[in-house]
Amino acid sequence: MSQKSSGVNFVDPTAALERPEPSGTAGFWASDVVADMLRKLDIPFVALNPGASFRGLHDSLVNHAGNADPQMLLCLHEEHAIAIAHGWAKVTERPMGAIVHSNVGLMHATMAIFNAWCDRVPVLVLGATGPVDATKRRPWIDWIHTARDQGALVRPYTKWDDQPASVGAIVEAMLRATMIARTAPCGPTYINLDAGLQESKIDALPTIPDVARFQPPAPAAPHADLVAAAAKLLSGAHHPVILMGRVGRSEASWAARVALAEKLGALVVTDLKTAASFPSAHRLHAAPAGTFPVPRSLEVIRQADAILSLDWIDLAGTLKTAFGDKAPPAKIVQVSVDVQIHNGWSMDHQGLAPVDINLLNEPDPVVAALLAALPKGVSASQWPQAKGEAGPKVTPEDQPSDTGLITIPELATAAREAVKGQESCLIRGPFSWAGHLWEVVHPLDYLGIDGGAGLGSGPGIAVGAALALKSTDRIALSIFGDGDYMMGCQAIWSAVHYRIPLIVVVANNRSFFNDELHQERMARARGRVVDNKWIGQRIGDPDIDLAMVARGQGAEGIGPIRTQDELRSAMREAVALFRKGKTVVLDVRVQPGYDPNTTRAMTTLTEGALPGAGSAGPDRGAKG
Repeated sequence: MSQKSSGVNFVDPTAALERPEPSGTAGFWASDVVADMLRKLDIPFVALNPGASFRGLHDSLVNHAGNADPQMLLCLHEEHAIAIAHGWAKVTERPMGAIVHSNVGLMHATMAIFNAWCDRVPVLVLGATGPVDATKRRPWIDWIHTARDQGALVRPYTKWDDQPASVGAIVEAMLRATMIARTAPCGPTYINLDAGLQESKIDALPTIPDVARFQPPAPAAPHADLVAAAAKLLSGAHHPVILMGRVGRSEASWAARVALAEKLGALVVTDLKTAASFPSAHRLHAAPAGTFPVPRSLEVIRQADAILSLDWIDLAGTLKTAFGDKAPPAKIVQVSVDVQIHNGWSMDHQGLAPVDINLLNEPDPVVAALLAALPKGVSASQWPQAKGEAGPKVTPEDQPSDTGLITIPELATAAREAVKGQESCLIRGPFSWAGHLWEVVHPLDYLGIDGGAGLGSGPGIAVGAALALKSTDRIALSIFGDGDYMMGCQAIWSAVHYRIPLIVVVANNRSFFNDELHQERMARARGRVVDNKWIGQRIGDPDIDLAMVARGQGAEGIGPIRTQDELRSAMREAVALFRKGKTVVLDVRVQPGYDPNTTRAMTTLTEGALPGAGSAGPDRGAKG
């Protein structure tokens, strides 16, 4: 994602908030250099939860930099600070800053950093440690907040970390950290600032180099011979398929992908784990996107004689789901630079896929090169859709409620009706979401999930994305479960405080329902009582008033909503409040369950993992 743009020209929406009284110039301090570097690097915000380990930097941001460029965004938990920066980057493809307090704050932040790592988004994380010089440590507190190698806490899931020991080293570390974070594959970087160094007085501010000379490298041009071989393979295929994974977010990149699919006559498979990558209603879109490939997508993959994978998440797993232990018969072209950050700690790199042509490039330049290299004339594709004919009909299997509770398809219908005729961004959907529920025609129509499936990320990412979207006219809408909401609901306060318009819809099934499915499968596998699956899973007695939790933080809380009429009215009200600049939370009581295609996909994926167990769905991050 280096040097890409999603088309968002950001304008500071909080310029009038929390501006300090002018401060006199009583000398300079090392932490002033950090504040100056953040401004030079065009970091507009730093999300933080305060801590004494960076009290020097905090003072510099306020009294030296005037709390502007960057502006501090106060958060109630370090995890939310990282998540807000994560959501910002999902929209802008640019890093925002996040500051965490010593080792204890970094420990709070670790899961959110892991999410950003798995989602391949740039985040600049600044931390601090008690004085490295032991003679400068305050008794007790500075000692427990000092670690010899603090970066070790996050090193397996950050791209780079450093602990600079001088003012000059601070300048270089921040230049390097930002450049590395923005170089594909993008990811979080971490700089640990010695509290003693921050609070040291300096004679003068250093000359900061021209940051324009320290930009991330431009995407590498693909090897001409490999492009020619891929173009020949794909243009000669009768049933070409494109797997759209982590691709560029700009409108130009979007148009190029559409043009490539049309020129090849290739069917396109998309993924709910990643942001919008291809128009969902296009004739070449094989099937609605899923978190796992839906049956129709797997059928298309099985028929393919050539597959172009554009940084598809878990190519090996998708092929295994389609073909089992048999080698895929299709020739496969893989386009990805993800291998450059694979390590031995995290298995987020997924399985090793068999490929025939392997391009170590970002997808965008390869798509452009393929378009230029493809021969003129009619493609060899024999897909009916490529000839303008109707392909196999994919009918969503939305089931009406038999419990009186609102279903996820009904929730989606009400949301679509409320935003009809207006540009919107679905920041994320719950695990029970399905691709056919939301049409995408633009790269900002849908932002994907959090990468690491870490529960509690939903609210913070929603706030960060909504902050970035405020400079557009899009309605910022996020839908996630009650488990996700309750673990991260304090992030709502930051949205209210900083006047960030946002609509959060909590799909409240009052359970960690995904784990009910796990327990059901375990009980069946072991011949035990299935009806006990709810124990230790249900969120009730007492029933949590989620709307009141929102109101308690100053947001507009609506609910609980139990009927479709109430839901339609509440969604219209939420949009009206959003247009007035409000943060709105809707508590919608939904029927537990997943889209039938998702359920079948999960069954295919997990069949045989445990004797007799069948499907159990994904892990903890999908709860609620």
